[in-house]
Amino acid sequence: MRLEGTHELHAPRDKVFAALTDPQVLARCIPGCESLEKQAGDVYTAKLSAGVGAIKGVFQATVRMADMRPPEHYRLIVEGKGQPGFLKGSGDMDLTEKDGITSIHYVGEASVGGLLASVGQRMVESAAKMLAGKFFSALEAEAQK
Repeated sequence: MRLEGTHELHAPRDKVFAALTDPQVLARCIPGCESLEKQAGDVYTAKLSAGVGAIKGVFQATVRMADMRPPEHYRLIVEGKGQPGFLKGSGDMDLTEKDGITSIHYVGEASVGGLLASVGQRMVESAAKMLAGKFFSALEAEAQK
């Protein structure tokens, strides 16, 4: 499944990029994130509560940040497993700024398996878009602090 979108945040690009790469901020912004801990370098482990429709569960995930070019670009790679299945994904985030407004354009690929895959791609895509919207709203609030 391909995910793509653009979100505008009313905050300077350097503050947005700093928030996007701060594990404490990310833990507060990622919907369902119970913990996010640094392991080594730009690798983190996360515990996430998530689901689609009636299928919900807890995932243990590895999150890696790569291709860092502050404050304009980075790549996020996620792999997680839980009782309802697995998820794998990666995405690129590109940040541009104009008049104090930061535009984040993201493009990514994700796949799910197990029970999660049984709910259908449309429901998974809808849930992913809803979670992305919640994430970017929370991120904007953090970047404006």
